[in-house]
Amino acid sequence: MRMTVADVMTRKVVSVTAATPFKEIAEALITGGISAVPVLNHEQHVIGMVSEADLLRKEEFREQFYREGYRPPLRARLRRPKGRQKAEGDTAADLMTGPAVCVSYEASAVEAARLMDTNDVKRLAVIDGDGCLLGIVSRRDLVKLFLRPEEEIAAEIRDDVLDRTLWIDTSSVTTQVRQGVVTLSGRMERRTEAAIAVRLAGRVNGVVGVIDELTWNTDDSTQEAR
Repeated sequence: MRMTVADVMTRKVVSVTAATPFKEIAEALITGGISAVPVLNHEQHVIGMVSEADLLRKEEFREQFYREGYRPPLRARLRRPKGRQKAEGDTAADLMTGPAVCVSYEASAVEAARLMDTNDVKRLAVIDGDGCLLGIVSRRDLVKLFLRPEEEIAAEIRDDVLDRTLWIDTSSVTTQVRQGVVTLSGRMERRTEAAIAVRLAGRVNGVVGVIDELTWNTDDSTQEAR
């Protein structure tokens, strides 16, 4: 079973429009206990994101701090033109970061994690095939994958990896899961098949690591190399 974004995303999303005033955005963040809101157009398409950091630009660039000898850190100075523009903004259209980084609800959790890393963002807007907002997936949502019950992880490895995917006799293989770490033990016919089993087990959502205690009857790894 491949975990998709739809399996882990937050479906109840607080959103704003481009015309939403600064104060209403701040209230939405505080009331909702969230750190960012998507900005939607009239077709419910995501055109940007407004985060707590975007709102704080107004404080960061206040002139009074400069008169007091305040000097912004290097990171702030490098983004100064855009930061000052946001500091002067009054609506979501002025404050948002756009275009928003979006992901399909059908994408795998792994794809979402890689997209966050590539774009250096903490959350993604989840969209359907028409580009309309369905939810939000955050880093925290993805971390929850590692909280899967150990019995569930073991069952998936047993049923989907060993019994269905490999198409070989794995009846002598034992699967144990403790604190997210999978231990595969027992005997298989070929060394390469044992290596494949270990690799596929490591791809299962919620697996922290795999301990390979498998043995084999035939070492075909040398033949594969040739």
